[in-house]
Amino acid sequence: MVSLQPGDWLEECLRSVTAEADEVVLVDNGSADATASIVGRRMGVTVVRSRVNLGFAGGVNLGVRHASGDVVALLNDDASAHPGWLARAADALAAPDVAAVTPKVLHSGLYVAVTLADEPWQAPGDERILGRRVERVEADGVDVLARVAGPGVYHLEVDEAGNRWRWSRPGQPVYVPVPHPGAEVCIDGEQFTGPVCRLVNKAGTYLAVDGILGDVGDNEPDDGRFDEPGEQFFASGTALAMRAETFARVGDLAEPLFAYFEDADWSWRARLGGLRIVYDPRAVVDHRQSATSGGWSTQWVRRWVPANHAACLLRNAPLPHAYQAIRRHLEEVRHDQARLALLSRIPWALRGRPGLSRTWALDPTEVWDRWAGVGAPTGV
Repeated sequence: MVSLQPGDWLEECLRSVTAEADEVVLVDNGSADATASIVGRRMGVTVVRSRVNLGFAGGVNLGVRHASGDVVALLNDDASAHPGWLARAADALAAPDVAAVTPKVLHSGLYVAVTLADEPWQAPGDERILGRRVERVEADGVDVLARVAGPGVYHLEVDEAGNRWRWSRPGQPVYVPVPHPGAEVCIDGEQFTGPVCRLVNKAGTYLAVDGILGDVGDNEPDDGRFDEPGEQFFASGTALAMRAETFARVGDLAEPLFAYFEDADWSWRARLGGLRIVYDPRAVVDHRQSATSGGWSTQWVRRWVPANHAACLLRNAPLPHAYQAIRRHLEEVRHDQARLALLSRIPWALRGRPGLSRTWALDPTEVWDRWAGVGAPTGV
């Protein structure tokens, strides 16, 4: 696992795997005052320290080079595995054509499901169906606005003055994280009640027909709908297991991607090489999503996610689909820095494609036609 800004979650993460793994390698990816190294040594795991931040991709590559097992697993430092994850993954990897195994990943903690009954409307120039502007969501008096999930709420927005809000989508469920089942939930001062549930983060992954890469079941209740094993398009770096031999054959994670889409790029390369990606819901991992990176609310993420997505498609997808995605990003990206980041990725991605193509057992169009739209939500 790779750790840059360790919180209390790191110790929990390490504790969840030390009893099951023959070896645990923690990459201290330039943490301040070597905090990650201190935690790792206290927990008795192998620590590899980089004095600079190598990104998730570089950190994983460094860690894999120091791992000695036949099976190598990745686990985010803000995730914790349920018992049996590694054993079940090893069983699935016995099939020689399986490149990686990905578990069911759940959002950490409990959620209360509520629905905001507002009249739908649209703002000029905005295609979204809007309800109310939500500025504060509290669970037992603690603001959880950034962590609210579900189809009934849009992304967090922040203006130059630092004001934060999220638009609701009328008639769709909103899931509010709570510390315990009886917690008091208030939205802009109004109290709400609803059923308590766990939420899925990733029940595998999909490739949408427009090239978007997403998580199957994200922010849906864990109600049995995602309990069937099978193939999925790619394996998320949040939690995956692979044979060391397969990692060497497919190659390192692409370090220029730094963070975001490096896992999709690796999995896509494996698929083009004729290998499969398997989802095993019997293995379960809890995830404090974006505890380290800060997620979409940070400028760095908003700048580089579109750029890395475009690069991933340029390296692996049929080029007409990649070019369509780039045009769409350029139309949607509003900040000059994000546009420059996207444009800077294009030459690197195209330069690498001929070398990657020498390892292809399948044509990119074959992979695209097989997987585009499979498992994607309706309308995606």
